[in-house]
Amino acid sequence: MLKSLDIGIDLGTANILVYVKGKGIVLKEPSVVAIDKVKNKVLAVGNDAREMLGRSPGSIQAIRPLKEGVIANYTVTQKLLAYVIQKVAGRSMFFKPRVMTCVPIGITSVEKRAVMEATTQGGASKTYLIEEPLAAALGAGLDISVPRGNMVVDIGGGTTDIAVLSLGGIVVDASIRIGGDHFDECIVRYVKKEHNVSIGERTAEEIKMKVATVSKDGRNESITVRGRDMVTGLPTSLSVNSAECREALEDSVASLLATVRGVLEKCPPELAADIVDNGIYMTGGGAMLDGLAEVMQRETGITTHIAENPLDCVALGTGKALENLDKLHPGTIYNSSNLV
Repeated sequence: MLKSLDIGIDLGTANILVYVKGKGIVLKEPSVVAIDKVKNKVLAVGNDAREMLGRSPGSIQAIRPLKEGVIANYTVTQKLLAYVIQKVAGRSMFFKPRVMTCVPIGITSVEKRAVMEATTQGGASKTYLIEEPLAAALGAGLDISVPRGNMVVDIGGGTTDIAVLSLGGIVVDASIRIGGDHFDECIVRYVKKEHNVSIGERTAEEIKMKVATVSKDGRNESITVRGRDMVTGLPTSLSVNSAECREALEDSVASLLATVRGVLEKCPPELAADIVDNGIYMTGGGAMLDGLAEVMQRETGITTHIAENPLDCVALGTGKALENLDKLHPGTIYNSSNLV
């Protein structure tokens, strides 16, 4: 007898990852959709659409439908999810898949319902939601079912979710709307202010990945990039180095660390002792920012680990959650019956 697929979706601001039971992560693409505004038709999704960001004519719009972890454009998000589910499950979808989608901590029930409805419209038979740090902890291989404290800092594209977990649920949490996209914006602003040159988001992301650091002991490299001179209006080249990136990202990193400290301060003493023993686990693409783990360890005094494959942790965790629904705290998994 044929069974329906179980699919876990990490619906991120920057990337969308899909986990299929028995196959692992089968799709990893940017959360971008290119729309023909004249015909109101989807032209491209994922990598192909990302190539069009900042390069398309007026009739074609490349849209990132999620902003800071929540749906900014419902219609386009639904089309993105439909594309993803069809690509993974096949166009016929005789048996519609069960889908577990992750959401950031602290979003409203209206925003949760919007994600759930978009997933159902996209082709899911049954939809569940799980909060990102819980999925990240499962994906990182942490045993959260035991009465022992684990702390996860999940740095995504739009938000950073911080949570202390025990007995299959979230004990203390916080969310801050700082993530990979915010780091890119900081670099764009810094280059504009210090060099009078306007650069695009993709160039800023390249700088972040290749030379940026947030630690004084971090890497010391430079990169030559191109942009538009704000004075002459003409294309120009400039060199950006690691020290400049550290200065550009200083305030954002300070805000992130203050939020982490705030969660530790609210943590019950017994769980705080567990965290000192176990350490802090960082997941998400932002965890790979050079020097961030070292700075967090120095500021908190707690050993900080970067999870194996930090980008994939949330997607892997959504799949594991779908397989172990009975082991998770009832209040941490949302479906249409308990979403009020």
